[in-house]
Amino acid sequence: MLRLLVLSLTMFLFLIGTLSRAQVILDVESGLAFPGYNDVRIPNEMGTLFSFQEDFETEGPVIPLRTRLGFSFNEKNHIFALYAPLGINYNGTATKNISFQSSIFQQGETLDGYYQFNSYRLTYRRDILKSGDWLVGVGFTAKIRDAQVRLANDQGLRDKKDDLGFVPLLHLYTSYNLGGKKLIYFEGDGLAGGPGRAFDLFLGTRLPITERIDIKAGYRFLEGGANVDEVYNFTLVQFAVAGLYIQL
Repeated sequence: MLRLLVLSLTMFLFLIGTLSRAQVILDVESGLAFPGYNDVRIPNEMGTLFSFQEDFETEGPVIPLRTRLGFSFNEKNHIFALYAPLGINYNGTATKNISFQSSIFQQGETLDGYYQFNSYRLTYRRDILKSGDWLVGVGFTAKIRDAQVRLANDQGLRDKKDDLGFVPLLHLYTSYNLGGKKLIYFEGDGLAGGPGRAFDLFLGTRLPITERIDIKAGYRFLEGGANVDEVYNFTLVQFAVAGLYIQL
């Protein structure tokens, strides 16, 4: 994966250097995450179905940090590279025997759980419609997911499932200009079908504070999972977010 990231970044910097009139932006976002359902069965057929949300407590607060570097060229074309890590810690007492990976965690044991879903994405978007104050763009996203589910007890028993893979997604953007560079906008990646689905959707506003810096705030919806032989896992996380949109 490191080679892929280096290659992607090299291509990204090459394009920035070779395309004329490119506008480079840095989009940084943080806030507060509100974990929702997180249902797990690993392996799918032989494991025990349990819920991080219902059977455990979240070790609080979950504060995400997302960083996106992008540039626009020839007015209608946009490329973005995103790094979006996410990790949630849980603890609680097992309400039943839990068969997880190759281990059995006994009912009544105190357990620590961990859910990781780091995302690396490269997105291309082209604006296809500009009418009055409305702007609509569509594109596609190449996503690398770096996921992990982990359980451990007080006696030293520990097991985990790592999942590293590629996910193609569709991308959609639409905005309405309120005047003076003030925007209300929707932006999202998503795709559903077959054994799984993935959605990362944002609705919010962007307000200028200087000529080159905007503040952003809004609501983010992250949902998805897979139902395959090795893993059953579906997760929902919602976010209240704020950040900076900087024209470099």
